[in-house]
Amino acid sequence: MLTPLFRFFETLVRPTERGAPGAPPPGLGAFYWFFLSQAKGLFLCLFVTGATLAAIDAAIPVFMGRVVTIVADTPREELMSRAGWALAAMMAIVLIVKPIVVLLQNLLQHQAISPGVTNLVRWQSHWHVIRQNMAFFQNDFAGRIGSRVMETGFAVRQSAVSLVSVVWYLAALGIASATVMGRASGWLLVPMLIWMASYVAFLAYVVPRLREASKAISFARSGLVGRIVDSYTNIMTVKLFARPETEDAYVREQFDLHTARMHDQMRWFTGMSVGLTVLIGLLVAGTGAVAVLLWQHGAIGVDTVATVLPMTLQLSSTSARVAYEVSGIFEQFGTVNEGMETIAKPHGLSDRSDAKPIAVTKGAIRFDDISFHYGRTRSVIEGLTLDIRPGEKIGLVGRSGAGKSTLVNLMLRFYDLEGGRILIDGQDIAGATQDSLRGVISVVTQDTSLLHRSIFDNIAYGRPGASLDEVIAAAKLAHAHEFILGLEDWRGRTGYEAHVGERGVKLSGGQRQRIAIARVILKNAPILVLDEATSALDSEVEAAIQESLDELMHGKTVIAIAHRLSTIARMDRLVILERGVIVEQGSHQELLALRGHYARLWNRQSGGFLEEEPADADAAAEPERGTAVPVA
Repeated sequence: MLTPLFRFFETLVRPTERGAPGAPPPGLGAFYWFFLSQAKGLFLCLFVTGATLAAIDAAIPVFMGRVVTIVADTPREELMSRAGWALAAMMAIVLIVKPIVVLLQNLLQHQAISPGVTNLVRWQSHWHVIRQNMAFFQNDFAGRIGSRVMETGFAVRQSAVSLVSVVWYLAALGIASATVMGRASGWLLVPMLIWMASYVAFLAYVVPRLREASKAISFARSGLVGRIVDSYTNIMTVKLFARPETEDAYVREQFDLHTARMHDQMRWFTGMSVGLTVLIGLLVAGTGAVAVLLWQHGAIGVDTVATVLPMTLQLSSTSARVAYEVSGIFEQFGTVNEGMETIAKPHGLSDRSDAKPIAVTKGAIRFDDISFHYGRTRSVIEGLTLDIRPGEKIGLVGRSGAGKSTLVNLMLRFYDLEGGRILIDGQDIAGATQDSLRGVISVVTQDTSLLHRSIFDNIAYGRPGASLDEVIAAAKLAHAHEFILGLEDWRGRTGYEAHVGERGVKLSGGQRQRIAIARVILKNAPILVLDEATSALDSEVEAAIQESLDELMHGKTVIAIAHRLSTIARMDRLVILERGVIVEQGSHQELLALRGHYARLWNRQSGGFLEEEPADADAAAEPERGTAVPVA
């Protein structure tokens, strides 16, 4: 019978159906209002039901006093005829009206606000966070970011509901109780006013200290989650180096800190519990004593005594609950404050207000006098100019720290240039939307990370809406179809429906790489970046897949990075980078004949790999004088 009613309230807030929410603002009040204003009608209704419920609860002791008077003053045989309607009205309020108000309050709180607002905050926070730049994620634990998104949604909803449904309820109940007592005798207000002043002063002293303790716990808990997730994420390294004891010590330190912070908080909770017990006893004893004295002097009737005592008990028990709710609210405030540090950060790299989708028909790329330093004083790339013709295959060569991957990351606009510009088909990428820019560039990296989804989903990620036949065709070109057919996951799903595990851990490095190549084949973007694309493949598989890569590269502008020079020697042009500057360029044969940097690198190879020299990409030194070659 209640199912349609449940469904109605459950559909009042649809968290994921809201449009682009924008950036949550900093500042606690503004942050709360950003989310709660989207459901302000529900909170207003919750406010009204709380006030109504407080009025009813305040009326119940009055009803009890009225019943005492009726029973004392009315002959038994005339009870129903004289007071039947009054008794029936009081019973109706208790048995019908109050349950209806409670039902409405619970429908608002449990069916609409709890799931709807909680996940609205989480969804819109996630929507904002996932659009942050790469540096944002590189500077924090993924587990801690996820934990903050989840916990902040709960904390915003819980603290708002507690304020409206509990704190406001006590305020309304106190006002109603004070009105009833004041009408009976002003002296009855004296113990209540003294108690209220003591109660507020007590909370004013205890709650801020609980808030600080709660904030410290929140930070300690966040750090603990981050350390645990860091250990789990890098479990292969932990196992390979046989270092579980090291991880124990790393996590134990944060566990001990979290435990100490909990001890601090629990001390305040114990003190608050004892203090509240004393205050409640004083309220009950003081109000009862005043009521008895007033009755003894004939100032009030027995019905008032019967009203005041249960009303005082009701008020005192509610105040104890509210005190804990208030401490919980401030704990949630601490959680929200911490979450704001992650969620309310403006995007580090945003599209311009007038940004437009980029249109690529040829694939010409120009790096025009670009400079980039990662915000440091020493350069990674300085004054580099490079033109890549449509359909040209470029190989970037250089030791670690030379700036090869940085050049690609700048083209993908993972970072904004500090000088110069990058043009694709004559369009400055700084004026293009980031999604459209990355949509025209396919990338296969050395460290291939797959989504914890099915093989089909991972390959089809390159082209949403792709059919199974198209996915299979791409997998065959990547020489992945045969091993895919033999896959089975822990739930018995096979082939293209098998899931690959977190980051693709269920597959070998070579299998992950072939899935990534299949994904890029399916995407079929006009610009292709191969960053150590075959490094995880053995020689036999690399030879087999090279034919597929040749087909994939046909008609595309290609930038390839590889330490194994033999894999890029066939490129149309090789560009040699040294500490962020182009020092040579030309074909493989031309550069060997030049007997310069490339020739020395080629001669130093052992087993086809480029010998490494220590270098720091973030602190690359200036190139030697006279070695830079200007490129038109």
